[in-house]
Amino acid sequence: ERGRGWLERQTAIIRYRLAARTNGAAGRSATRPDATVDLVAAVHVGDAAYYGDLNRRFRGYDAVLYELIAAEGTVVERGRGTPNSHPVGALQNGMKSMLALEHQLEQIDYTRRNFVHADMSPDEFVQAMQDRNEGFLEMYMRLLGHSMAMQSDKGAKGESPEVELLAAFFSNDRPRKLKQALAKQLAEAEGMLVSFGGEDGSVLITDRNTAALKVLKEQLAVGKKQLAIFYGAGHLPDMDRRLREDFGLEPAEITWLTAWDLRQRP
Repeated sequence: ERGRGWLERQTAIIRYRLAARTNGAAGRSATRPDATVDLVAAVHVGDAAYYGDLNRRFRGYDAVLYELIAAEGTVVERGRGTPNSHPVGALQNGMKSMLALEHQLEQIDYTRRNFVHADMSPDEFVQAMQDRNEGFLEMYMRLLGHSMAMQSDKGAKGESPEVELLAAFFSNDRPRKLKQALAKQLAEAEGMLVSFGGEDGSVLITDRNTAALKVLKEQLAVGKKQLAIFYGAGHLPDMDRRLREDFGLEPAEITWLTAWDLRQRP
């Protein structure tokens, strides 16, 4: 994920192909020589045009593997959104309203036949947390530590995100100014999640990625050739490593999509 001078918040589609030379675990991979796997970075709240572009692109894949902690067989109905009763849902819905954006679950067509659930169930997620002796408080404190370190660094550079947000909130051009103020902070927040896929791993990134790539292996085994993995940007560094090491794949090209257009309109 990147910001182009913070006039656009962009996300990447990275295409992987079988490496010209493979060895070790990669050499034993069952990846077809003509297969491609695209890592599609998800933004959960974005411009309607961004989701329309993704829907068009997704039609061209044999399978689109998507993230959603849900029971097997769950159907994501078009336009369902997230309820305000859930804290994350309330936050995302508030952002959607204030920033004049759309919600991923409302705009992406998960009912298409090529969409394949590739995540943990709630029971699997809870069991994995117990197995790792992880808890939500531990995750929160880990994120808080990273956030405090970043805020300290910003303060040393003379930056004040809080003042920028306050000024944006009272601007006559509030949705666009808020989007500009939040874009960089949200990109940094995605970056914090990368630490959950480190050497020790976590349920949030490592175990969910394991579940997703297990489904990828199954889809390749039944002959699918053009595949996409539609997951949050924080998951992708760990997925990149595993695609290289376990599947013998390497990045071949990258496409940037504009998720938030931050430019002023005439």
